[in-house]
Amino acid sequence: MATITTTRITSTITATSMTTDRRRIALSAGLIGLVLAVPASAGSDPTRDVLWMALKTCVLAKTLANRTFPCLAVDLGDAERPGTAVLRAPGEPTHIVVMPTDTVSGLESAPLRGPRGVAYWKAALSARHFVVDSLKNRVPEADIGLAVNSARGRSQDQLHIHLDCLRPKVLDALDAHGRAVGKAWAPFPVPLAYDRFHAMRVRATDVETFNPFAAITTLPGRRDLTRTTFAAVSTRPGDPEPGLILLAYRGRQASAEDIMDHGCAIAEQRRARPAG
Repeated sequence: MATITTTRITSTITATSMTTDRRRIALSAGLIGLVLAVPASAGSDPTRDVLWMALKTCVLAKTLANRTFPCLAVDLGDAERPGTAVLRAPGEPTHIVVMPTDTVSGLESAPLRGPRGVAYWKAALSARHFVVDSLKNRVPEADIGLAVNSARGRSQDQLHIHLDCLRPKVLDALDAHGRAVGKAWAPFPVPLAYDRFHAMRVRATDVETFNPFAAITTLPGRRDLTRTTFAAVSTRPGDPEPGLILLAYRGRQASAEDIMDHGCAIAEQRRARPAG
């Protein structure tokens, strides 16, 4: 499970390569952000608010100067669409997180079961290109996964959707068993990153309106969203019914992010393949 630390966020904001103008924006926005309200769910551990503070810096930079730094993109939203921001995890070039600009603690938040959940998920799907772009198209979008960790499996108390390359063994398992996944929750035949997931298929025609935050409430077993985590992956090439596969399980520190490889070994494998 990856952890976003105070030092790594701070180092990004204060990077020496910033222009003078950006330094001014980051400094002023950062100072204002320190006095803004933190998420309602925040406890006594200030390290769990680091992502929130970075997010507020992005929003202020966008509002005051139409800049997105330190984020890659900021959508302030409107009356019909909630705002979102895209941030690269410091020190992990392929690891992207997508966040609401409003306070949302995590996947257990009730408002996510409605239209806001759909909007945030669509924003995350649209952000997969940031991972592909960072790898200069060596990895297709179909090999990029999305994941949201459980309350105890996450390091931050602001909802953030992880995007990154999938582990090679996870891709192998999907190649072998993905076509058998149906439209209702059922156990995935083999462990993924040592965890036992349930899986369900989302048809390509339904992806745009799908809400995974609502779908996980129907996961078999005792409902406990604070112990639930989920991920989504594209169906594999040649699947007769393309779309997404939603994966979920429950556990004390459940982290579907574990199916990701923040070093993106598959990109190096493809770089090493001989031409022809």
